Amino acid sequence: MASEAAVRARLRRAGQEHLLRFSAELAPGARAALLAALAPLEPGALREHCGRAAAARARPPAPPPGLAARLRPLPPERLGSAARSDPATRRLWEEEGLRQIALNKVAVLLLAGGQGTRLGVAYPKGMYQVGLPSGKTLYQLQAERIRRVEQLAGGRHGTRCTVPWYIMTSEFTLGPTAQFFEEHGFFGLDPGNVVMFEQRMLPAVAFDGRAILERKDKVAMAPDGNGGLYCALADHGILEDMEQRGVEFVHVYCVDNILVRLADPVFIGFCVLRGADCGAKVVEKAYPEEPVGVVCLVDGAPQVVEYSEISPETASLRTPGGGLLYGAGNICNHFFTRSFLQAVTREFEPLLQPHVAVKKVPYVDEQGNQVQPLEPNGIKMEKFVFDVFPFAENFVAFEVLREEEFSPLKNADAADRDNPTTARRALLAQHLRWALQAGARFVDAHGAPLPGLASPLSGGEPPAVCEISPLVSYAGEGLEVHLRGREFQSPLILDEHWIGASQP
Repeated sequence: MASEAAVRARLRRAGQEHLLRFSAELAPGARAALLAALAPLEPGALREHCGRAAAARARPPAPPPGLAARLRPLPPERLGSAARSDPATRRLWEEEGLRQIALNKVAVLLLAGGQGTRLGVAYPKGMYQVGLPSGKTLYQLQAERIRRVEQLAGGRHGTRCTVPWYIMTSEFTLGPTAQFFEEHGFFGLDPGNVVMFEQRMLPAVAFDGRAILERKDKVAMAPDGNGGLYCALADHGILEDMEQRGVEFVHVYCVDNILVRLADPVFIGFCVLRGADCGAKVVEKAYPEEPVGVVCLVDGAPQVVEYSEISPETASLRTPGGGLLYGAGNICNHFFTRSFLQAVTREFEPLLQPHVAVKKVPYVDEQGNQVQPLEPNGIKMEKFVFDVFPFAENFVAFEVLREEEFSPLKNADAADRDNPTTARRALLAQHLRWALQAGARFVDAHGAPLPGLASPLSGGEPPAVCEISPLVSYAGEGLEVHLRGREFQSPLILDEHWIGASQP
């Protein structure tokens, strides 16, 4: 282990020697832990990181110069649509996706480095229950969707197949996530096919350019954003592991979308048949000011432009058909070829520019008192997973219906959107739609028919509670044989045990 003198000398070169100002007060164990955390920080990189953070914070937020003139919507040849395509084309995409899954060429990769702080919990978001009748967590729903898509592909092609699940965690989420999976038997998955790895951590920086000391013995660190994926892939040999397994195509997604379809055969098949090396699922923006990034072209290259960077006038532009010209909303749901990810880790990752996030970061003051700030006081530098889009040789986007595939869980119930209630309602409304489309009828205690669903995006409580296990149906398929012509009272919990015990 590096000596304190050596670590102090490195910090001095980085202009960050203040991180050891309480060293003399620490017990031997705490001092050793602090030195071990500081020793890997390369002085030049640390100086550059802190200086870049302070300089970025000092610049007033403003759209990039001349952005409006450089923007163009994605051309039609780069776009596909789940809803606007004819059934035969959709089946073709699905068949190709299932074929690739059956050949063991598809993996899913979960971005799960963030904690549930905005939800008001101290554990990883994937462990959260939104109040479903089954009590399932996000992790369990996702694991069961993997199992079901493996069954669908294997059944279609008469083989056993595996969709490996790679889970990028952080210092904050790796331990709890690993323990949670072990406690729940990996939700029926083979533990050998669930690969967890950590993204890098970066020091949080005060507005004056000094790294923040969270405690006397601990530097305030933060994950390097979901774009930290690319360094993490290289750090942990993940692409080599994929190559050994024969994986060619990777579906990357964020943990907090309760409706996410893991290894979606339709999306995979669309991207493969288009020869894409990089793809993004998008939803139509609900209104011009909706705070989601827009997938479009900037100077002819695919990119996600943040909503804050687009002027209200540009955001409100319409197509001749009346839709938003820049209406392709990014939902952090992406397709990559393994070869493209290898090119990113070898060539393009150093070219990615970090983004500034201003946060409330606990710290110790000059007297050593711990402070919980009431206002943002620190800068966290992050890279985004979509920052690699401009490097793609053949980028495509695939539009899906919001009510079928996107309901993020970001806030506690006190917020008016993207909270546990909206996520639960979205999933239960989807399952009720599937049941009604399969021919089920719902009645009250007196046998009177219940009203049908309102608009898919109305957001209220569904008229009946219906939860369908992913082990029974991945995307609404296969339900008619169990439900057509039958009457049910709410709640209906359709799981594999019900299927076995409640045949007509």
